[in-house]
Amino acid sequence: MPEGKIVKALSGFYYVISNGELTQCRGRGIFRKNKITPLVGDEVVFQAENEREGYILEVKDRKNELVRPPIANVDQAILVFSAVEPDFSTTLLDRFLVLVEFNRISPLICITKIDLTDEKQMKAVVEYADQYKEIGYDVLLTSSETETGIEALSPHIENKISVFAGQSGVGKSSLLNVLRPDLDIKTDHISSHLGRGKHTTRHVELITVGNGLIADTPGFSSLEFTDIEAEDLPFCFPEIAKEGENCKFRACLHISEPKCAVKAAVESKVIPDYRYKHYVDFLQEIKERKPRY
Repeated sequence: MPEGKIVKALSGFYYVISNGELTQCRGRGIFRKNKITPLVGDEVVFQAENEREGYILEVKDRKNELVRPPIANVDQAILVFSAVEPDFSTTLLDRFLVLVEFNRISPLICITKIDLTDEKQMKAVVEYADQYKEIGYDVLLTSSETETGIEALSPHIENKISVFAGQSGVGKSSLLNVLRPDLDIKTDHISSHLGRGKHTTRHVELITVGNGLIADTPGFSSLEFTDIEAEDLPFCFPEIAKEGENCKFRACLHISEPKCAVKAAVESKVIPDYRYKHYVDFLQEIKERKPRY
């Protein structure tokens, strides 16, 4: 039986690429029975009824999967955040980073629209970029309009499955249009009333860029930590995980425990205040989460 990769899912059909050929497939009824939903990025075994249509028979084991956006086997998450319009949000970025770290996906922070910043805004963005670099993250400053930073972005995409994720209206589709001008993906301006862009991307699809694949995904503005437990959260903040090794108690959650190395690192400015605040807020959110049955 042929094997391939799902590169698009739309209206109950899965589009599988194998040896350069695209086959439109449906999932077997057994998937519904076993509560398996094939995802874009899945490696699958399929049966071709003819040259263009077939059925997915088996979904191979995944190395990871995301729920929003629904995609599997991701190597890298390119977290696209605008410097302005909408304004850069460390809170939202940290939510994305926690989800990505929890799923063991390598993040790349891409701050767009730097051409729209004034001197003060640019200074603030550079300071944030430096702080995230200090933590160990790769950060790129880009502009789709002037194509600043695009050359630096391209090598990160080679031979990887990357997911573009971020708030609506930050310029994900515009970046993809620069990387592959022939795509001509529809983009909308920011709504001045809502301060966010319209949802111009309707489905998840893997797009070939150079020797890599990029998923353009629907934008969204909030994330829930559905599967993350309180004891997992410290390890989703690399700098907190690192400093936490020096805490007196092994299971320290870095809130009210004595001799906490993380709180000491916050006081001495080794860990930025806003990162610790987000950690505390997220921890509270996880603790207050309603149990699932």
